[in-house]
This record gives sequence, structure tokens and C-alpha cells, in this order.
Amino acid sequence: MTTLLQINTSLFSGNGQSSQLANRFVAAWQEKNAAGKVVVRDLSADPVPHLDGERFASFLAKPEERTPAQNDIVAYSDALIGELKDADVIVLGLPMYNFGIPSVFKAYLDHVARAGVTFRYTETGPVGLLTGKNVYVFAARGGKFAGTPLDSQTDYIRNFFGFLGLNDVEFVYAEGLAMGEEPKQAALAQAHQQLDRLAA
Repeated sequence: MTTLLQINTSLFSGNGQSSQLANRFVAAWQEKNAAGKVVVRDLSADPVPHLDGERFASFLAKPEERTPAQNDIVAYSDALIGELKDADVIVLGLPMYNFGIPSVFKAYLDHVARAGVTFRYTETGPVGLLTGKNVYVFAARGGKFAGTPLDSQTDYIRNFFGFLGLNDVEFVYAEGLAMGEEPKQAALAQAHQQLDRLAA
């Protein structure tokens, strides 16, 4: 069975523009993969705690030396990682907030990047352990940033996922959504055309 993991990171949950773009793609994917499984992780409805010293120490502690509280922290991280490992396709709804990714998504990333679990260090550098997956990123932005120095997201996402072994990353941008109704609708229409082609 093919499994798709949808990660929504908008503060507005399913009502965010990035989430709606992701939803459209997932609906088209389901039409072509009737037997497929869809797992949705909504970081607005179920936010991941931000990484702190206690959580990081739990990841570093040897399994046999962890306290019950540390075991719970690691089990939570393991569950997030398990969703990534089980997925064949990853769909990310990604708004831009203040030139960056949503803080809840950064917290999520901090919980799934674990040495020896999703990547490992070697004599020649780090090697990602999550491979053979397709990643689709639906990036919604109020302004126009793609291809400019102000686009802090694209390289960051490619580098982070590549660090985990996920190198097949496709972006669909919907930009200028806060620049008036006409530019907004034009940008969404263009994004819809692109994502429909990808889904096909």
C-alpha cells in the first residue's frame, strides 16, 4: 500500500492557503491511488513542542539510562519519525511567516532530525537514512520572493530534507497573495495548474 504523509504548517490549519493547495494535490493523488493511505499531521491543531534542553538530553541519553519522562519524549519523536519512514510521498503545506518557516514546523524538524535514526555521521560526512520518497512543497506567500535573496525557505527545505536523504523535492509556489485580489487569483490559478500536472 502506498502511503502519503501530509504535513500542514499554517497557523490557520486547513483554512490556510498552503493547506488548501496541499489538500487539492492530495485529493487528486487519492483519485489515482484509491488503495493508498493518507496520514495528515496538522501542526496547528496538534503542535509539536519546541526543542529545549530536556528534550535534547533525552535524545542523547542511552536507552537503558533514560528516565520514564525521557522515554516518553523519545517515543513522541519516534512516532513523528515513524510517519516519515512509512510514507512513500510527503506533501508539505508551507506558508512564509516573517521571511521564514512557521515556528511549529521548525519544532517538528527538530524532533525528526536525530543522529542514528534519520541520519548518521560517517568519515566522509553525514548520510541521510530516509530515502526513496517524493516530497512536494506547496509554498504560499503574501509577497514575491522565489528566486530572490529574501527566499529563505527553498534552500533551507532542500538542504534539510536532503540531509535526511530526501533529495526528490518539488516546489509549487503561490506568491503575491497579499498584493491584491487579482494577483492573488492569478497566482492561485497558476499554482493549481502546476500541482494538477504533478498529480497527473
